[in-house]
Amino acid sequence: MLNASHAFSGFSSNDIAAARAFYGETLGLDVTEENGLLHLRFAGGGHTIIYPKPNHEPATFTVLNFPVEDVDAAVDRLAAAGVTFERYPGLDQDERGIARGQGPTIAWFKDPAGNILSVLDG
Repeated sequence: MLNASHAFSGFSSNDIAAARAFYGETLGLDVTEENGLLHLRFAGGGHTIIYPKPNHEPATFTVLNFPVEDVDAAVDRLAAAGVTFERYPGLDQDERGIARGQGPTIAWFKDPAGNILSVLDG
């Protein structure tokens, strides 16, 4: 029924201007704004929208994953751009926040609204 649909996901932010700067400048994504919504466009044609929500509460799960060829290099580049990586109790992570050997190699970080994102082996 929906197999031909070009589906996309979305999540909220309490500060669209900060989100636009973070996703566009810090992460280097293709970001456009239309009718108050941010549109993130990804390699391969996928996209996500970020919509304003004054009573936004960050998700407690990963809302957006970025598969990369080299997680270590991605973490280094993002950290140099000011991104802070999350540490989770009970999870075996190295000093930079990278988890290995418990699934894909992955590191989590948050956007300005507190939404959880990741870079992982892709």
